Amino acid sequence: MEVFYYGKDHLTASIALKICEGKIQGLLHDDSINKIINSRLTVEKMAKGEQAVYGINTGFGPLCDTRISPEDTVQLQYNILKSHSVGVGENTPKDIAKLMLILKVQALAQGYSGVSLNTLKRIIWHIEEDIIPVVPQQGSVGASGDLAPLAHLFLPLIGLGQLVYKGVIEPTNIVLDKCSISSITLGAKEGLALINGTQFIAAYAVKVVHHLHQCLSQADIIGAMMVEGLLGSKSPFIASLHQLRPYPSTQHVAYRISTLLDNSAINESHKDCDRVQDPYSLRCMPQVHGASRTAWLHLKNLLEIELNSVTDNPVIINEDLSISGGNFHGQPMALPLDYACLAASEIGNISDRRIYLSTKGIAKGVPKLLMKDTGINSAFMMPQYTTAALASENKGLCFPASADSIPTSLGQEDHVSMGSISGRKALQVIGNVEKILGIELFYAAQALDFHKPLKSSPAIEKVHSFVREKVAFADKDRVFADDMNEMINIIRSGELLTIVAENNKKITLSDFQTEFESY
Repeated sequence: MEVFYYGKDHLTASIALKICEGKIQGLLHDDSINKIINSRLTVEKMAKGEQAVYGINTGFGPLCDTRISPEDTVQLQYNILKSHSVGVGENTPKDIAKLMLILKVQALAQGYSGVSLNTLKRIIWHIEEDIIPVVPQQGSVGASGDLAPLAHLFLPLIGLGQLVYKGVIEPTNIVLDKCSISSITLGAKEGLALINGTQFIAAYAVKVVHHLHQCLSQADIIGAMMVEGLLGSKSPFIASLHQLRPYPSTQHVAYRISTLLDNSAINESHKDCDRVQDPYSLRCMPQVHGASRTAWLHLKNLLEIELNSVTDNPVIINEDLSISGGNFHGQPMALPLDYACLAASEIGNISDRRIYLSTKGIAKGVPKLLMKDTGINSAFMMPQYTTAALASENKGLCFPASADSIPTSLGQEDHVSMGSISGRKALQVIGNVEKILGIELFYAAQALDFHKPLKSSPAIEKVHSFVREKVAFADKDRVFADDMNEMINIIRSGELLTIVAENNKKITLSDFQTEFESY
């Protein structure tokens, strides 16, 4: 199995997901172990010293001026985990909680946090054994990091909280007994190092980067399929047009759609038609999809910095320098997550418009509502109501969480990022977009059927055949919810990307930056 060395190797969203899925093993390198041990020795020395060092021999937050005796430092670590476990609401999905563990190890293993090697090994044990803490979703304001969710995440280290063990939520003490292990003892600063950081925000950002990338790439495919179904023009995707307004992301999308339309008998059949221009939802896909891809790229690049950063507090630079700074503040992630949320919503907006357009009967041979026998049949009228509702819901979720700040901790934490909310609602919006795209795929396949025996490009034909393996052509009303859910599952699986890659090699040989296709 491929190995990743925490604290030494460069972590990306893709690698984090593969560690989470058990496809890559995360280990501690000897170099990192030495740094961890040395940093721990420094903290122990500071804890016994006369100089006040925040969080090591003082209280936390507004109690930063309260000195803590060496004999009370252990109790202080237990108290901070217990007192900060104030999360509420639904539980964080297990895979996101597991990502939080992975990201925390990467941050602590760099040797600037003063945690013990034993503590890190126990966290890695949870990852390796897939025994994951239960973490409530709500309660973080995203500065001092994600205090509440991280406190819940690490309660099991001291024998408290709950764990997901073999698919069942159980009290930590029961799970530890079953595994024949005991809770661990935390030393000076360890509790603070565990709960300070942005791993809740960053874990959500990892999932946002992954799922939004899949939505963007599939939106191009489904959009190209809809161009075919509605007999749209290929000319808006010609490279020479986009050289005159050379946004890389716009050029990238135009290239993808143009390539997907290559060698299409359907496209060739109407090249001399009398339609002057297509509606915006068809011909402006490079500009709209491209702008959202730029937002995705912005988040992806910033997330890589975050995943390889030290975000707790205080940071132990060396035995003479401990800095109480603001590396835990979530603003660097909150803003791009809000941007990505808006970008995702726009993909859903334009997809809904293409869905609506397909019902109007604008293309020769394609009937209104995508069914010949209407009247007795409502045909494809109602699924668009669903996409309209989802698109509207997304618009309400697009208000930036990072625009708000409510002071906490008696004013000590007087500006916060609300980045945890940014991450949660961005993923919620993307979930809605996956549904909208699934429904558009359903409509596009139906529209394409009316052009038989003419065929589209090989890649689009393969996509269409794959859809028809799941859902039959509709010539009369049926329970469309079943069909829609099949299509949504296709989107969430990402299978369209594999089909296109196997049937259109030009897509994978784009001259544009590989950063638009990888993370």
